[in-house]
Amino acid sequence: MTQRTVVENSALSIVVLVKYVPDTQFDRHLTGDNHRIDRNESILSELDEYALEAALAITDARGGAKAGNRVTALTLGPAAAAAAVKKSLQIGATEGVHITDDALAGSDASATSLALAAAIKTLGPVDLVITGMASTDGETSIIPAQLSARLGLPQLTFASSLEVEGNIVTVRRDGDDFSEEIQADLPALVSVTDQANEPRYPNFKGIIAAKKKKVDTLSLADLGLAPDAVGHEGSLTQVDAAAERPARTAGTIITDSGEAGIALVDFLAAQKLI
Repeated sequence: MTQRTVVENSALSIVVLVKYVPDTQFDRHLTGDNHRIDRNESILSELDEYALEAALAITDARGGAKAGNRVTALTLGPAAAAAAVKKSLQIGATEGVHITDDALAGSDASATSLALAAAIKTLGPVDLVITGMASTDGETSIIPAQLSARLGLPQLTFASSLEVEGNIVTVRRDGDDFSEEIQADLPALVSVTDQANEPRYPNFKGIIAAKKKKVDTLSLADLGLAPDAVGHEGSLTQVDAAAERPARTAGTIITDSGEAGIALVDFLAAQKLI
């Protein structure tokens, strides 16, 4: 990836990873012999909205698109995944990139990060890559680390706040009983948590403006990747078997006949909960 020096208040080029994921309001299902997730009921990942908001807040502070700032929404997936980019453009991203190729089907995190890194390298100098803390379907949280390694960027993960001043990005990471502040020179990669901000919603003006915004579609050939570098062949992990989750049982009902408290304690003790 081409790198450049960022000066105070200069325009920034930010890439935000967005993903088309099954809506968490519905049960998830696997489909086909390859045990892939059924994505018929899918939306832009809610966790990626925090990454998009972080990027927009940074560029808004520098004058937005009128001042030359770019926020590129980047996604990978089948044709339907373009909906994630479209929603991002409606919210405020300035342009979109959709990586789509039949050979990508079945890609694990490693193969996915390979394709994402190749796409980012085609975008020219990029100052900051921002991701959500995880995808709501895979929930591995390893794409940011893999991507930073492939791009040779410092990684600042699980950020609960994010600021950019000049050539320095500063994040705060909150643990259960501590907080720490981490800094890195740009260009860098940051993943943000759902505590980082309050995502904005598309408004009528944004929805209309999104229709005129540029969306590039990239294939593996455009990225210079061979089909066997991704998909099942290029993946380090495979799903060998899958089964439906067992139905929930009715549980144990304790009827109070004067000794319900004792029965409850006995039950908890038998389950080794006390």
